[in-house]
Amino acid sequence: MATAPKIVALTAGGPHAWIMINTLRERFGDFPVIREEGESQATLWRRRRKLLGLLTVASMQAARIPIKLTRNGSQDTIARLIAREKLEPEPRTDTTLIDVPSVNSDQCRATLKSLSPEAVFVVSTRMISKKTLASVNAPFINYHSGINPAYRGMFGGYFALANGEPEHFGATVHLVDQGVDTGDILYQSRLKAEADDNFHTYLWRLAAGSRDIVVRAMEDALNGTLRPQKLDLPSKQYFAPTLGGYLWSGLSRGVW
Repeated sequence: MATAPKIVALTAGGPHAWIMINTLRERFGDFPVIREEGESQATLWRRRRKLLGLLTVASMQAARIPIKLTRNGSQDTIARLIAREKLEPEPRTDTTLIDVPSVNSDQCRATLKSLSPEAVFVVSTRMISKKTLASVNAPFINYHSGINPAYRGMFGGYFALANGEPEHFGATVHLVDQGVDTGDILYQSRLKAEADDNFHTYLWRLAAGSRDIVVRAMEDALNGTLRPQKLDLPSKQYFAPTLGGYLWSGLSRGVW
């Protein structure tokens, strides 16, 4: 059996992360997955308060109440997507997992150096520091659930629809730099939301329809044929819907 290509994945886990990692394993075979501890909600909201202000963050937290009301009705849609697309949203039992406290820890950097990958796949991690990015001579390639640079940050698919821009409902695979989803673009997918989609299903819909661009980007990385490019779109970072914004887009555009 041929040796698997030298890929390493960095992730904090989560369904769409494992969908992508398992897709890559199907194509390339087993490779190590470095799993960091996710940031606590308290840390996340504290950073948002510092950046966005108390009132905006309070409105974001209030929006979580109506958002939760649509969760139960989403499970059937997600189950159908998993079955139809043969999605694997959990780590396989034979996954080579290496747990670290953070992608920016000395332990993570030492692990990357010891593995010496040719390419690093990134999905669902905190911001990666310059020191970690420089720890190995390999491209760091991120999967982002949004169209960059117009929908950087969180919940890009939702915000594209909420803003009345369904043509930007899609995902991006890009090189990682020190910004928030600001690295040069490798591939993008443009998809269509279905009538039964909502805030809870958009990430699943995007992951199901974007697996091919992840595979293509990693193939290019291993073959030395990456073709990074910039896209001429306005650049904006998103965080989470506010209460007023969520209710307005739901009532006026049917985007919940």
